[in-house]
Amino acid sequence: MRSATTAAAAARPMSQEEKKVIFASSLGTVFEWYDFYLYGSLAAIIAKQFFSGLDEGSAFIFALLAFAAGFIVRPFGAIFFGRLGDMIGRKYTFLVTILIMGLSTFIVGILPNYATIGVAAPVILIGLRMLQGLALGGEYGGAATYVAEHAPAGKRGAYTSWIQTTATLGLFLSLMVILGTRTIIGEAAFADWGWRVPFIVSILLLAVSVYIRLSMNESPAFAKMKAEGKTSKAPLSESFGQWKNLKIVILALVGLTAGQAVVWYSGQFYALFFLTQALKVDGATANIMVAISLIIGTPFFIVFGAWSDKIGRKPIIMAGCLLAVLTYFPVFTALTKAANPDLAAAQAANKVVVTSDAKECSFQFNPTGTVKFTSSCDIAKQVLAGSSVSYDNVGCRTPPR
Repeated sequence: MRSATTAAAAARPMSQEEKKVIFASSLGTVFEWYDFYLYGSLAAIIAKQFFSGLDEGSAFIFALLAFAAGFIVRPFGAIFFGRLGDMIGRKYTFLVTILIMGLSTFIVGILPNYATIGVAAPVILIGLRMLQGLALGGEYGGAATYVAEHAPAGKRGAYTSWIQTTATLGLFLSLMVILGTRTIIGEAAFADWGWRVPFIVSILLLAVSVYIRLSMNESPAFAKMKAEGKTSKAPLSESFGQWKNLKIVILALVGLTAGQAVVWYSGQFYALFFLTQALKVDGATANIMVAISLIIGTPFFIVFGAWSDKIGRKPIIMAGCLLAVLTYFPVFTALTKAANPDLAAAQAANKVVVTSDAKECSFQFNPTGTVKFTSSCDIAKQVLAGSSVSYDNVGCRTPPR
């Protein structure tokens, strides 16, 4: 049973100050996600620009690995900037993270490609992606904490759900800027140099974000704890050095966040890659399709966030993961039939089987670009994979002599 105070807080309307906090926190975080997701939205082009020393398949894989580098360091960013937030406050930590993210994104836009400076180009690119990941690790958790510290009891789900929309809105914004640039200058120019425009214009978003963050006040909960001397003296050791707290951290990362990440990125980012790489849908059309899906889905963050205040977080999280398990394979099958019906029909009607001596077929990941595939089996599999044709590979019997 909730107390009368909690019930009253949940029933009252949102104050102007609370609306300002949510708007300022969300808008700044949207811009950070925009910066972070530009890379993923343009992975196919970035592969050709910065990993052109490799074959096409390996270049795309390495572009995705560079994209993943930003996620690998996110937990470290959350730890570092979380500690910084406990020391200097949420407001100034926000300023640090937005500056790191914005400047890293802008530098990607002016970074010379592989043809100009060689291997230094992908090395610098990966370094910038890691800086972005560190910044986002501190930003996203910090924004959720900042809003939660302003939220009245009984409304934390509803208030912080606005922060959950920022990732989707950031992806939507990146797709819209990319689509607009593509439309204005044309596909050929966009693939050559126009892809840099969305990165470069992010400097304007950085200026707006810094202005917004400077106008924000410190959260009342943190200000009160600091005034009373109740802030943690050793938050890292308390969080990770004590089993009762470490257990919660592990459960949150492995039991909750990992599953949610698979659901979110499979449904949005992999869907974009799947459309352009596997189904051969042109970039502009794929962007429009994903953008429409984001418009439809985004309001439900608010719906389920508010609902979680009534029935709890766990049932909604578990239901979402279960829904993904039950629907993702049928949805992607249906997507294939809708986006490229000819390919779907051809794959269903013509089962391709590559029959060869197992010794002639190799694993075709070529990270250094030095391996040359010359056997008939390898050449056949390269052509089939490049044309998005599914196939089975079976070994043949050695004929008797």
